[in-house]
Amino acid sequence: MTRTALILLWRAVGLLFFVIGLIGILVPVMPTVPFWLVALWAFGKGHPAWRARLLDHPVYGPPLRTWEEQGAIPRRAKRAAYVGLCGSVLICSLVLHDRPIVLAMVLVFLGGSGLFIASRPEPIVVRSAGPQPLPGAVPPGDGSDEP
Repeated sequence: MTRTALILLWRAVGLLFFVIGLIGILVPVMPTVPFWLVALWAFGKGHPAWRARLLDHPVYGPPLRTWEEQGAIPRRAKRAAYVGLCGSVLICSLVLHDRPIVLAMVLVFLGGSGLFIASRPEPIVVRSAGPQPLPGAVPPGDGSDEP
């Protein structure tokens, strides 16, 4: 496979997962950020400018950067994921009750997803201590400004 074909493949993968993430914005129980994480990874290999645009997005950029930098999931996102997982368990149990093997496989997958989410730390928020003095500046009140 040529380099150009490989770049086009990564762009197509990134675009596919980006579009799936867009659908997640409209469908309440479907996530967006996990699909955009895959798109971010693919764009990193095939289109760095699109990757940068995703990271700079005002709404979705911060959780993507948090995942990339810390591997962390905010508590609010964990709660939403657990609600979605519980809803999925309920729906799958109702739909697949007559297929116990398939139901067991789905429940194992959903349980594994829940354990993975639980294993991720919460983001570390770095708070600024306020404005910092310029290097070499004399702090006020040290007596140097008095006659």
